[in-house]
Amino acid sequence: MKGKKVITLLLLIVLIAGTVFVAINGVGEKETGGANNVKLGLDLAGGVSITYTTVKDNPSDKELKDTVFKLRKRIDSLGYTEGEVYREGSDRINVDIPNAKDAEKVLEELGKPGKLEFVGPDNVVILTGEDVKDATAQIVDGEADPYIIALELNESGKDKFAEATKKFLGQIIAIVYNGESIMTPRVSKVIPDGNASITNMGNMERAENMAANIRIGALPLELEELRSNVVGAKLGSEAVDTSVKAGIIGLVIILLFMLFFYRMPGLAADIALVFYAGLTVVLLSVFKITLTLPGIAGIILSIGMAVDANIIIFSRIKEELALEKTLRSSLKAGFKKATSAILDGNITTLIAAIVLYLKGTGPIKGFAQTLALGIIVSMFTALVITRVILWAFAGLGIKNKKLYGIAQKTRTINVVSRRKLWFGISLVIIVIGLISMPIHNASKGTMLNYDIEFSGGSTTLVNIGKTMTKSEIDSELTPIVVEATKDSSPQFQAVSNKTQVIIKTKKLGNVERSNLKDKLIETYGITAEDIESTSISATISDDMRRNALMSILIATICILLYVTLRFKDYRFGVSAVVALVHDVLIVLAVYSLFRIPINNSFIAAMLTIVGYSINDTIVLFDRVRENQKYMKRGDFKGVVDTSISQTISRSINTSLTTFIMIAVLYVIGVESIKEFALPLMVGIISGTYSSIFVASPLWYIFKRKEESKIQKAHQPQR
Repeated sequence: MKGKKVITLLLLIVLIAGTVFVAINGVGEKETGGANNVKLGLDLAGGVSITYTTVKDNPSDKELKDTVFKLRKRIDSLGYTEGEVYREGSDRINVDIPNAKDAEKVLEELGKPGKLEFVGPDNVVILTGEDVKDATAQIVDGEADPYIIALELNESGKDKFAEATKKFLGQIIAIVYNGESIMTPRVSKVIPDGNASITNMGNMERAENMAANIRIGALPLELEELRSNVVGAKLGSEAVDTSVKAGIIGLVIILLFMLFFYRMPGLAADIALVFYAGLTVVLLSVFKITLTLPGIAGIILSIGMAVDANIIIFSRIKEELALEKTLRSSLKAGFKKATSAILDGNITTLIAAIVLYLKGTGPIKGFAQTLALGIIVSMFTALVITRVILWAFAGLGIKNKKLYGIAQKTRTINVVSRRKLWFGISLVIIVIGLISMPIHNASKGTMLNYDIEFSGGSTTLVNIGKTMTKSEIDSELTPIVVEATKDSSPQFQAVSNKTQVIIKTKKLGNVERSNLKDKLIETYGITAEDIESTSISATISDDMRRNALMSILIATICILLYVTLRFKDYRFGVSAVVALVHDVLIVLAVYSLFRIPINNSFIAAMLTIVGYSINDTIVLFDRVRENQKYMKRGDFKGVVDTSISQTISRSINTSLTTFIMIAVLYVIGVESIKEFALPLMVGIISGTYSSIFVASPLWYIFKRKEESKIQKAHQPQR
């Protein structure tokens, strides 16, 4: 038996060591599975920036919004999920494609923007691009020429196409792009449902190119390419390097913390966490998931949940050992009792991740991808890898209970009786934050410090005459731009392998624009022709904001339904959602009070806090549900206080380990990373606070009211 345990442990160590080796070095020439092969988004690694202009003069606001939204969907369908689409001025649309190095290749994949028409034999236009929903290249097995284009029409095009295919059966309906016929498919049958196949494409490359032209031609506005550049990273390599360094330092501190506090189980958790980190990197690389700042947020949250899962297990094992059970029975019971809390906490967060991925766009999808991946890996490492390691330790004869920890007698903490105090503290902080918003609006012009990504502004493309590094931009260019524009936080993108720099600032008036131009000409000896300025709309479009809010709303409803069904009590779900709203308002107050810029990082931070808040609350509610079986009738106060007392050390330790990870990121990170880390630290504290001092007392209030109604209903009528 002991020999089997030794072999199992050795095999597991080989597996973990191999996974970590692959994560660091990769496999083969392309370093598949390695950290160097992980795709980085535009904000971390740069990419391609394309600017289109509309052929139509003075397009309407609705036409531009519809085109931006559809173009956003197009680049998502091509796999560029971290791409950004936004308006510049009154007739331009900008597309930023992350991690791309070849502008021509991106333009070819995206398709040449233009006007699309389906023309009948009588030269009458049957359909336009507005009638097309999608077009994709596909392979059909069993055909001599298996390459086709699957064409899908929307409701407006379905009936028109059905009538046309009936009228022109056996004849050609030409597909005309920018006035030129690109395909002449023959109608072989009547198509009533708007789903058609264009056959005989010859090869996959031609099918994909033609499908791309149809898709891009289906945009509401005809577009022309104005310029395309390969640009440098928004955050720069320094931000990536410091983030990686912070992650390593934070992970090492967590490993030491777990080893010191939990001893042998802590060692098992450390081995599992190292495996978790390596496996996550390998999967990011293999599945080609693009990593951006929101994606990093998803990983940070999943690391916290991985640690949390282990802490829940170890706390349960310590409780079982305190009942003087054997080590084997304690391990078995500990894992069994911890599983429901781990599953419930992770599933609720996974629900949110799935909804965010399905409904979200761009950065939201990136966050959802890494979060979902991290949740699945963390559950596997906690419930399988940690279990195997602990059983192996026990099988090898390491059975001293003191090495596994024995829970001390729990002293009941009176939380519910002081609920008015806890609610009052939360209310004061939230009210201060809400009051600060109109004050800032009166004094600074905006309630919150909206970054250019949210509020729009001005972009200036300047040919400096030399390539500039990040440090040169910080030391030379930043002071010039700040002085000329009075914008304290301008953004820069260096165009790779060129002497151009893109400067993004708040919306500039004629005076600021002129000042900036004069300063640049004076400093770098360039001419006015080397400088081009335009207004820019918000990167985070109204559609993206609506999608983000709708995603969070749907996710919240799904979580509420899951918790209600799983716990068989809707009050758990309602209390958890109130705690979630509480945490969002607290963090929003911090954004207001400290004037932290509202940008893509804001969305990432808020999503992280939502996930953390839900998980922390569900774990505590799982203990409340369990303790209800043993409580005296109507003693809801006692069951809540007891549950909090039993789980408070777990809540503190989990929060502390996650807080450490973010705090290190804040201490050594660049300014843009600090702006992201500070709200997260506040959110972690708030999430822990709300689970204990808001959600639990709320559940008590709801249950007490229900009990009062039941008692009144059963009282005899006089």
